[in-house]
Amino acid sequence: MSSCIYFRRHLAGGTFEGWFWWICSWLRVQVDLTVHFINMGSASSSYSPKTIYLDVDGKVQKVLFSRHCSPCDIKELLCSSSNIPRNTAIMMTDPEGAIVSIDPTMPTNNPNFLYKIIPLSASQLGEKEDMFQNVLSQVAEQFSRAFRINELKTEVTNRLAMLEKRVELEGLKVVEIEKCKNDMRKLRDEMTSRAGARVNCPCKYNFSDDGKKLTPRRDIPSYPKYTLSQETIEALKKPTFDVWHWEHNEMLSCLEYMYHDLGLVKEFNINPITLKRWLLGIQENYRSNPFHNFRHCFCVSQMMYGMIHLCNLQEKLTLTDLGILMTAAVCHDLDHPGYNNTYQINARTELAVRYNDISPLENHHCAVAFQILSLPECNIFANVEPEAFKQIRQAIITLILATDMARHGEILDSFKHKVDHFDFTNEEHVACLKMVLIKCCDISNEVRPTEVAEPWVDCLLEEYFMQSDREKSEGLPVAAFMDREKVTKPTAQIGFIKFVLIPMFETVMKLFPQIEEIMVQPLRDSRDHYEELKQIDDAMTEAQKKKTESLSLGGKKK
Repeated sequence: MSSCIYFRRHLAGGTFEGWFWWICSWLRVQVDLTVHFINMGSASSSYSPKTIYLDVDGKVQKVLFSRHCSPCDIKELLCSSSNIPRNTAIMMTDPEGAIVSIDPTMPTNNPNFLYKIIPLSASQLGEKEDMFQNVLSQVAEQFSRAFRINELKTEVTNRLAMLEKRVELEGLKVVEIEKCKNDMRKLRDEMTSRAGARVNCPCKYNFSDDGKKLTPRRDIPSYPKYTLSQETIEALKKPTFDVWHWEHNEMLSCLEYMYHDLGLVKEFNINPITLKRWLLGIQENYRSNPFHNFRHCFCVSQMMYGMIHLCNLQEKLTLTDLGILMTAAVCHDLDHPGYNNTYQINARTELAVRYNDISPLENHHCAVAFQILSLPECNIFANVEPEAFKQIRQAIITLILATDMARHGEILDSFKHKVDHFDFTNEEHVACLKMVLIKCCDISNEVRPTEVAEPWVDCLLEEYFMQSDREKSEGLPVAAFMDREKVTKPTAQIGFIKFVLIPMFETVMKLFPQIEEIMVQPLRDSRDHYEELKQIDDAMTEAQKKKTESLSLGGKKK
């Protein structure tokens, strides 16, 4: 006799204790059966399908199902087999009218002993549901008394309420912070517009409107993690590295590798995800200028990484110094607008007014760098002690400000006075060396092979010509080396290499003789290359001039 038939026959008129005893007995039987089936191991018979036979409108219907089907699946199968809508509530009876349980454990039958599927009416469902609800309520009450479920439920409910309240409060805080930021932004814009109207400052380039917005990234950046080959890892340490073969995502991964390789992640206890977010925030805040763009940032950072290895700076400087050098290199041209300091000052732009004509761009790069670092999710120095961070911040600012070429002579002269008796234990000497190192890296393109360096000259001239065209249209002074009608590639490079690059790198060579072959000699070769090009250009210009004069004289004779 099935358990459900037994239950049906003994339910009416029975006491609750009887029902409760029956349920416990039934549960025990199920446990015993489960143990029995488990002990049977992997016997193939446990996986064979089960077969029952139905009486469907006087015809025999054979139904097969897996022993692992759920009762719901079996009910749907029976409905389909009996031409009854799938979601109809049904019961199954044998030829004697006894109800058969619909589950994988139901007894099998044969074609001579057919089961019948009967759809249940609403009234039958109601009676059955009420009966079971009554039993289940009483069982639940008994279990509640035994296991003190109500007390547990109350405790869980209270804790959930507390957590929901905390979430709500935190959400309100975020909303209030964002509202406060928006209000401050509106107030700042209003003050800026009023100030502009008061002093009548003709700012021709508005950075507030044209600049990129600093947006916090709470998600994990989507750029993929590249596995760098050993060949790439070795190439990264050399000035000959070809920076033109890499996409932005690959450059981000290379920068990430440099921070790990130098031990900076461990030294500053940087969360690797924060490092990713910071690098992505950096990349997003470089503009798409012909020259001063994210690829230039990567060039300078890779050259710094190369010089650290070439000059064995790991043995001479602290890890904090290396972190300062790398971070300053990464941030040194953030949000560069493509127009230099001379333009900013002559055009009286917002930046020039804000920084009183004193290195306006470099001050702006610093400000953007620390705006990004002020975002908790991008702060790679979050785990550094406040006093140590203050010193790191000041050192990074000093290095970025040192990239202003207007200070070139001053910084190089200071280093020349120290290089012959340089002391790595002297903080002033080390600070001066770090300024010279970032200057070398910032303008180091000509150290690279010609096929890598020359495209950068085209990019720089394109940016120069954009500025000079704008200066002409606005009636501002135009520098000769930026005027597309006066400058050529050779004339732009020869003086810069001879009088700026070679003297600076030769001075550094006194402290690090190992750079002569791999850095100074390529500069000398580059100078010779452009001098040859200039001679060719001069010869062609002279030939063209003679041809023009000859044609002119021929016309006069006629």
